[in-house]
Amino acid sequence: MKLYSDKGNFQTLKISIAARLTGTASEILAIEVGHNDIVAPFLSKSKLPVLEVAEGKYLFSANTAAKYLFLKAGQVKKEEAEDEILEWENNELLPLIATYLSNIIGQGKKESSVSDSLLKTLHQLESKLTKTKYLLDDTLSICDVCVFSSIFPLFSLKNQEVLSKLPNTKRYCEDVTKIQAVQDAISELTGGAGPEVFKASLLSQRFPLLPSSIVDRQTSGAAVANPDASGDQIPEVKLSQADLESARASWGKKPDDVEQPRPRIHPILPDPQRRNILVTSALPYVNNVPHLGNIIGCVLSADVFSRFARLRNYNVLYICGTDEYGTATETKAMEEGVTPREICDKYNKLHVQIYKWFNIDFDYFGRTTTDQQTEIAQDIFWKLYHNGYVLKDSVDQLKCTKCDKFLADRFVEGICPLCGFDDARGDQCDACGKLINAVELKSPKCKICKSSPVIQTSNHLFVDLPKLEPLLSSHLNGAFESGTWTNNAKMITNSWIRDGLKPRCISRDLKWGTPVPLEGYTDKVFYVWFDAPIGYISITANYTSEWKQWWKNPQQIEMYNFLGKDNVPFHSVIFPACLLGTNDGYSVVNHMVATEYLNYEDTKFSKSRNSGVFGDQAEVTGIQADIYRFYLLFVRPESQDTAFSWDDFLLKNNSELLNNLGNFINRALMFLHNNFKGIVQEMSVTDEDVELLAQITNQLKGYISNLEACRLRDGIRNILTISRLGNQYMQVTKPWVLSKGSPEEIKRAGSVIALCANVACLLSVLLQPYMPTTSAVIQQQLHAPASVNYIGGEFVPMLQPGHQIGQPSPLFQKLESATMSELKAKFAGKPEEKTKKPSKKGEKPQPSNNVVTTEDFSKLSISIANQGQKVRELKAAKADKSVIDKEVAYLLQLKKDLEAAQAAVPKKESQSLSAEQLAQAVSLQGQKVRELKAAKAEKSVIDKEVACLLHLKKDLEVAESQKESQPAVAVVEQSACVNSAGGDAGLIEKLTQAVAVQGNKVRDLKAAKADKSVIDAEVASLLKLKKDLELAGGVTAAPATKNSSKKNKKK
Repeated sequence: MKLYSDKGNFQTLKISIAARLTGTASEILAIEVGHNDIVAPFLSKSKLPVLEVAEGKYLFSANTAAKYLFLKAGQVKKEEAEDEILEWENNELLPLIATYLSNIIGQGKKESSVSDSLLKTLHQLESKLTKTKYLLDDTLSICDVCVFSSIFPLFSLKNQEVLSKLPNTKRYCEDVTKIQAVQDAISELTGGAGPEVFKASLLSQRFPLLPSSIVDRQTSGAAVANPDASGDQIPEVKLSQADLESARASWGKKPDDVEQPRPRIHPILPDPQRRNILVTSALPYVNNVPHLGNIIGCVLSADVFSRFARLRNYNVLYICGTDEYGTATETKAMEEGVTPREICDKYNKLHVQIYKWFNIDFDYFGRTTTDQQTEIAQDIFWKLYHNGYVLKDSVDQLKCTKCDKFLADRFVEGICPLCGFDDARGDQCDACGKLINAVELKSPKCKICKSSPVIQTSNHLFVDLPKLEPLLSSHLNGAFESGTWTNNAKMITNSWIRDGLKPRCISRDLKWGTPVPLEGYTDKVFYVWFDAPIGYISITANYTSEWKQWWKNPQQIEMYNFLGKDNVPFHSVIFPACLLGTNDGYSVVNHMVATEYLNYEDTKFSKSRNSGVFGDQAEVTGIQADIYRFYLLFVRPESQDTAFSWDDFLLKNNSELLNNLGNFINRALMFLHNNFKGIVQEMSVTDEDVELLAQITNQLKGYISNLEACRLRDGIRNILTISRLGNQYMQVTKPWVLSKGSPEEIKRAGSVIALCANVACLLSVLLQPYMPTTSAVIQQQLHAPASVNYIGGEFVPMLQPGHQIGQPSPLFQKLESATMSELKAKFAGKPEEKTKKPSKKGEKPQPSNNVVTTEDFSKLSISIANQGQKVRELKAAKADKSVIDKEVAYLLQLKKDLEAAQAAVPKKESQSLSAEQLAQAVSLQGQKVRELKAAKAEKSVIDKEVACLLHLKKDLEVAESQKESQPAVAVVEQSACVNSAGGDAGLIEKLTQAVAVQGNKVRDLKAAKADKSVIDAEVASLLKLKKDLELAGGVTAAPATKNSSKKNKKK
């Protein structure tokens, strides 16, 4: 063997180390050539290093060459896992390192965008090295050789700005360099010189190109694929020689070379030899019939992932069940005139039927009204109590004197104090998503009798979340680093932590629930927020008596929570905090996958308005469950809200399923059946075939990567791209023409169609998590053995020559526009009522929509402040651009609405800010200008803010002169004027800006951990400004209630 390389080529290190470790160094003749020398006669440009393994046979990929030496010596251990790391090193790590080194060493400059991207990529390595000495385990492997060789130049730099931030990676480099074979290879490469030795080679050699999307993908955490991409386009992928060589090698393998699927034997218990994954989907409320949005948000998404994980031979347990306690069940039972237990029995059965029809493959679907739930919930409570994490407190609650009961949660409805939504519940507002206390509701009404409740004091128990915060934060920091967390899950969790956790009530004055066992509180039950997630544990305990192997085994278990974004804080903060507080070794969430909302057409799903398709209605449409599954996953709301549309449903079925996927599989199998009696022929692949195999392998690896990261939408696109490649291949090769030609052409036709049959077989496996029934039909038509149902990183021909397929038939039916129109009309429901009609004779109608009130100004101003903060948080978190753009667009619309409202109200010169308020505004605006100058903002931005500052100072001078010359009574008149119905939009806008600026100042001080006295002073200013804003908007602060002094008073 001959190794051709130029001086200082750090990629040669891979082959040199591999040769020494495998004992093949003596078989290799090292030949130094010029940087631009062309070694192989058929190359047009220099590509080094090159390993010539035999006369005229070259390996141009350093990774492939190093692996060849390991294979030759029989030292490859875990080939699939190694290949995955080698692909990551070649496609993501190496391009970034080469670009970074070319800038630093080659040109003496630094680009922060490249440094940031490299650091983010290396963080994947950092996280992997927290658990093991080397990349796979505690022994060196081929992937360590290749990854270390690429990192080594970074390690040799005097200024280790990147590695200094990665202690595990730096330790890893130090450990590898202690190996004698590595030291010898480094000495041979560098001759003892510094990093300058790499310069000439760096500037002359070609490295894998850095994909233009990689920086965006790393920054946002979002998938690269366009979520709206569709049609016949196939993404352009540049294949390397290594890709082609690898695809050809995989195609040469036999089915026996592939890992066999593991049997699924119940009860499923953790296996120390496998990756153990515990999957939960948010427990659905028992009394709600789930609509399509509920189904995709939780159970269907979790089903896809768990099916995929089983196909990867991971050891998976998928648990779910109905959440049956709480006020929702009691109120529903009252409405139907039955007991809560009867309601639970009725709706649990309905849920089971719905999920069965949608083919949701739970390992166990249970319920929370069990003895195990009571036992485990009370045990967790006692451990929290004895560990000092439970507080006793008295709180103000609403009580209906007519019904003689406290109105917890859903027993009371009213106006949200935060956003003004007029149908908020006593625990949460569905409009703004914020958690609220029932006593905070405006105009509250008892849901049972509609009378107005009174406020009374009741004793309750609280979990001390502030005390648990250090434990929780420590766990979350590790989980965020090593786990899969969707952007919304991270943002919501971080916002809770950032705002400061508060004690959370865990008891309720109800009868239906898990009893509180503490003396003095036995007439209460646990709050559903506390004990509902414990349902995952009790449902597992109903499934197997060995439940602790899953739930008290954090070292071996990875927990995935699938849920809607509204459920995030209960699963990421409250539930894990309680488990950690027991100090009982509980398994705690490692990965959290939260969806946004799926809407229906141009409105929302609503049972009361009969709007949208609910789970018990899908079957009667006559459309198969697999088609619903496919479409819901195609439009899955991963990074933003999406909508179910019947027109789009038709389009996706007819274009993607019928014309693309179904067309390819049916035409391929029909051709094989009609021309070769359904018998798979000998396969002799050409270079053209190998290119197809490499393209398919690329999509296969993308599919695995997407589903491992729970990017389920993009996994569908990988499947559809493979079927498009198959269709394109058939169009180019034209087997129907070849089959009528010479014996050689007929043989070629047989080879082509046998390859297509194997593509169809691969598609049947990849499709299984998404469309399990369709997958089974395809495999039945193929007569495919069960052994095909394993997803590795290679495309191996599982249907060998001589295999007899079954009878092919069409997989999908065309949907007609007329049918969609009928369904659209059927599920359109009643339109939302815009205004309420007078209910009594003589009652005055509501004000028309074109009248702008002071309350409108106040609401808009507060909304703008909140939305502005949301945009800033998204930008700080480097969220996906599409998400930021959507929120910015909403912010601009709110500002436009405020401008329109201001234009509709004539301004009154007599209404202005007081001297004190203006002085505060001048101070804040001055601070803003100073910060902009310090940050070297654009001149136009600074000039605008300076102009605002000068204008405020001028107003202040006028106000102070008026204050000196006018009697005190003028101030009273001014206040009354401000609170009049007309309002002052300019005043509100200025105060809103002042509140936003002061709010930012307080947050900055808290983040910098400033002195408490400084923070308190600024908080007081903030509260004063907010009060002024309320007064300006015509909102009068509610007087303190008789029991307010008792609220939150610890006993």
